[in-house]
Amino acid sequence: MPMQTIDKDQYQALRQGATVLAADAYGDKVLELRSGQLMKLFRRKRLFSSALFYPYSRRFVANVQRLSGLNIPTVSELSEYRIPSISRSAVKYKPLSGDSLEALIRQRRFDRQRIEQFAIFLAKLHRLGVYFRSVHLGNVVATPDNRLGLIDVADMKFYRRRLSASRCARNMRHVCRYREHVAALFPAGRRGWFLDSYLQALQLNDRQRRRYEAVISRQLDQHLVAAHQ
Repeated sequence: MPMQTIDKDQYQALRQGATVLAADAYGDKVLELRSGQLMKLFRRKRLFSSALFYPYSRRFVANVQRLSGLNIPTVSELSEYRIPSISRSAVKYKPLSGDSLEALIRQRRFDRQRIEQFAIFLAKLHRLGVYFRSVHLGNVVATPDNRLGLIDVADMKFYRRRLSASRCARNMRHVCRYREHVAALFPAGRRGWFLDSYLQALQLNDRQRRRYEAVISRQLDQHLVAAHQ
């Protein structure tokens, strides 16, 4: 998909009437446009970095395409822009319909079935070699047809085979980034609902399962102790 360069006036026309959904000290990060589409803006954080040649917007688009090829629900209808007047690149897209798992926690709709569904979904990602650094419950969406999908997918790697036990465990750190997410995934410190579903969905032989279970359990134990202190 080609990147379109737009000037200041074209950008202002695009964002006219938009709602700012996320911003930081450097400016707007996510806009909801009048059309209902979202626009995610990316800045290069360092003067010399790989983003100079391969912008974050391009990574976002490439990751969406890879996920779609793996039949994993994600955002759609993408357009990519370079906006020199504000030193940004951007992606405009149709958001993924549904509620984030984080929203379901707030709505008290995150139960054992959802825990096991998320565990199976995460195992599918790992089995397919998808390492999503931002894989916390705010970036996983339950769609109207009861599937799970991903948003905010700029920071992601794809491997040719199932992730190693150590890499899966490392990804669990991102899953357990927030205390309220840990409490929801492991109610009363209970690991079995999540861990048993996750390990079964990884499709391991007995030896592999023992290895993965040991490595991942050590990682989870650290977060469970911290969450319940």
